[in-house]
Amino acid sequence: MALIGQPNVGKSSLLNALSGAHIKVGNFSGVTVEKAQATITHKGVKLTIIDLPGTYSLNDYSPEEKISKDFLESRDYDLVLNVLDATNLERNLALSGQIMGLGVKMVLALNMIDEAREEGINVDDRLLSEILGVPCVPISANNKENLDTLLDTLLDVAAKPFCPPKRVYNDIIEAQIENLERFILQKSFNELRAYPSAKDPLSARQIAISLLRLDPSIYAFLHDKPSYSQITQHTNAAIATLSKAFNENNIQRIFNQDAIAYGRGAAQEATKYPKTILQKTKKIDSILLHRVWGIPIFLAFMFLLFEMTFYVGGFFKDYIEDGFSYLADVLREHIVIEEVASLLCDGVIGGVGTIIAFLPLIIVLYLGIAILEGSGYMARIAFLLDGFFHKFGLHGKSFIPLVAGFGCSVPAYMATRTLKNKNERLITLFVIGFMSCSARLPIYVLFVGAFFDDKYAGLVLFGIYLFGAVVALLMAKFLRLTIFSGQQEPFVMEMPKYRMPSWKGVWFSIWSKVVMFLKKAAGFIFLGSVLIWFASQYPKNAALDEEFAAKKQALVESGAYKNASKEAQEEELWYLENEHLEAFLRQTYSGKIGEVIEPIFAPMDFDWRLSISLVAGFAAKEVVVSTLGILYALGDEANEHTSSLQQSLKNNISFPTAMAFIIFVMFYIPCFAATITFGREAGGIKFVAYLFVFTTIVAYVLSVAGYYVASFGYGLFMG
Repeated sequence: MALIGQPNVGKSSLLNALSGAHIKVGNFSGVTVEKAQATITHKGVKLTIIDLPGTYSLNDYSPEEKISKDFLESRDYDLVLNVLDATNLERNLALSGQIMGLGVKMVLALNMIDEAREEGINVDDRLLSEILGVPCVPISANNKENLDTLLDTLLDVAAKPFCPPKRVYNDIIEAQIENLERFILQKSFNELRAYPSAKDPLSARQIAISLLRLDPSIYAFLHDKPSYSQITQHTNAAIATLSKAFNENNIQRIFNQDAIAYGRGAAQEATKYPKTILQKTKKIDSILLHRVWGIPIFLAFMFLLFEMTFYVGGFFKDYIEDGFSYLADVLREHIVIEEVASLLCDGVIGGVGTIIAFLPLIIVLYLGIAILEGSGYMARIAFLLDGFFHKFGLHGKSFIPLVAGFGCSVPAYMATRTLKNKNERLITLFVIGFMSCSARLPIYVLFVGAFFDDKYAGLVLFGIYLFGAVVALLMAKFLRLTIFSGQQEPFVMEMPKYRMPSWKGVWFSIWSKVVMFLKKAAGFIFLGSVLIWFASQYPKNAALDEEFAAKKQALVESGAYKNASKEAQEEELWYLENEHLEAFLRQTYSGKIGEVIEPIFAPMDFDWRLSISLVAGFAAKEVVVSTLGILYALGDEANEHTSSLQQSLKNNISFPTAMAFIIFVMFYIPCFAATITFGREAGGIKFVAYLFVFTTIVAYVLSVAGYYVASFGYGLFMG
């Protein structure tokens, strides 16, 4: 059974209510669009419900719409359960009219009937069933009202032979349907008597409608049949007549407009609205959509959401990280084989544990987004920002993932699922990484503290974040004008009524995303963590170890060491150990990569140590600081507040090089976890390659430019 409906009709709430949260979450084949499926038993009959993506119409404008359209046209199901919002039937019945044109068994679930009653909306479900020729069942998913009646109706419709709905078209369209229907009956094409199956063939009228709608499944069926040429010739003539009559070459648009008109007429017949129905919504909109205060109010909501995300989520994140750190220490103490201990503790736990620590942030962020969506406010956010963002090739909905990118790119990439247009989604995905995530903050603090006076540090830090946002918008415009230059999605979105979110629906939304995150991201991160660990641990160098052991023994046996205080002894050993670590890291695969790419960064005067830290930063941006600490012989306990590390950086690299390094860190490819998530959301490994090339070019060009601008400015003001 296919479950379909427009956005914000409570489809997920209904699925949750019917299944009792026993829902299997996955993806539709070949795409990253979520697929929820549930199996229930009613009166001894097993019903499998497939939740199709919410869509306003059966077009293929977005991946979600294409999936729903292709699935329904495949007829690989027994019947369709179309969920409608009983408080807004006119809009919802437009989709119903399109589904009725497919000639499939269907039932309409008039959801939120309790809200309709509270608002004084009178829906005559019996009259509507009579008008449409399709069973209509008023329900409330939140209150579980009439759900047994709905299930009984579904079983009844599934058991009976198909009864065509009373779908009536515009007179001009009807004339061409009848013309094509007569042609099919006169010719008596035997092959059409077996479409879509010999057991349950469509009537000549339904076949004529499918041909006129350019249903790809029937054309695929007829492609190798003897009658193909005759049928297509007659159909093309009918389509040409419709195009001329409506002055429209897009036949799908003609049928879409007719479905809208049909839904409007049916709703007006079966629904009575009180005159004051929109007063409440208009009053709230007068505040939230105010031309002056609308955006500040929205920004206040966003501020609260992200404060909650990074304070509440960050609070639990710290505990999870501490827990994994404790687990690693315990394993390291009890595992005798050093290599195995390092693999488990530094590789597996260090990598997978990091990504699991992000879960609290993801949960809090999606809790806020789900509440905004369920309350009806999300559509208004998009309306407020759509005009400004369209100037840069983005959609109003792009704001949520872009702002989320300031915290963490992983949930930000996942948040792009709210974007329907493929080009706008991809543009947003490609520029999210330019919104500096919280993992980059320690790097900024380290370098700003080393090269700027404390009284200017806050201003410089603000400038870094502002510059990243400006570059993100400019690069979005560049991508729109070049690579993703296709048609922009027009801002066509109904404004749903304000309502309290369904907490079961909110929970299901969060739970499904968490499951998807763990199943599809953690596996890749596990493999990647092991590879990065291997690159930083191998090859081993016995000569280095022997040299270190000899130096350590000589130091311990020296008279100066024996006469020194305990603190001085520890400090001497500490410097010797870090000298060994630096030499070891330089000869590992990661170190060799750093030396190989050092000439590439010569224009910015990066040495091999800065180059290695950038390579290490691909695993996690936080690693850059600890890597620099090791390379500058300060130990892996160094952090962004270590004054000796800041002084060492100031002594070893120039101001222009520091500025170029900051700029490169701002724009080069996100961490491994974020990159894998990007690949999953964008559509595959090839997009990861595109992201690497794109971000590397942007980071390199701006870093070189920053180096020379800083050189000129430093020479002008300090020289």
